[in-house]
Amino acid sequence: MSRAMHFMGQSLKQMVAPPLSFYLLLKQMEFVGNRSLGIIAFAGGIVGAVFGLQLGEIFRTFGAESMIGAAAAFALSKELAPVVGSFLVTARAGSAMASEIATMRINEQIDALKSMAIDPIGYLISPRILASIIMMPFLTGVFIVSGIVVSFLVGVYVFDVDVGVFFDNIPWIVGPLDVRQGMEKSLVFGAIFSSVGCYCGFYAQGGAKGVGKATTRAVVVSLVAILVVDFFISWLQLQGNNPTL
Repeated sequence: MSRAMHFMGQSLKQMVAPPLSFYLLLKQMEFVGNRSLGIIAFAGGIVGAVFGLQLGEIFRTFGAESMIGAAAAFALSKELAPVVGSFLVTARAGSAMASEIATMRINEQIDALKSMAIDPIGYLISPRILASIIMMPFLTGVFIVSGIVVSFLVGVYVFDVDVGVFFDNIPWIVGPLDVRQGMEKSLVFGAIFSSVGCYCGFYAQGGAKGVGKATTRAVVVSLVAILVVDFFISWLQLQGNNPTL
């Protein structure tokens, strides 16, 4: 635990104190954000389609199909987009971070950086964590938009919902606060999967087998941590919205 706390402290220090390489940061932002864009948009559309179908069946029982868009937008903004999106980026980018840094550790490239008076945490870790924190809200926004667009298509063409009614109902249920709270979650989740992936890779050992173990551990720990932290963030947000609870 003390090693993990020291690792996170050093990473945070390097993020806020110069010199943090702007080039390395942009490179990692492109890796985390741009290369995840396609799978995020596709997954958001699929989640929106499935959610629209399931909600449509429920709402049709009460003659409330027009609420498909509002319910889908609320679920996507508050929960589905930040959680499912972070899962996908963890599987793609978080695992890659762990395996890449673990390979460098096994091949003694990290020790070589130290011998050249280059701080490996500032060079390898901090840009990855900061890039993940910056890009996750953007990816979450893409997930939300693609999910709403596809749920709109399902509502209009499958359940015959009026276009105007579909969009008019969304502001009744979803407000700027709901979107902001989803973005807050995505910031935390980005910090979680990147820091866990980097930590597991940085302290990997045991040759090629150790790289696989570090990668697997990084993904599993990240997913579990995201779920646990999601509960506590949701509870805190609920307390903030309803202080009497």
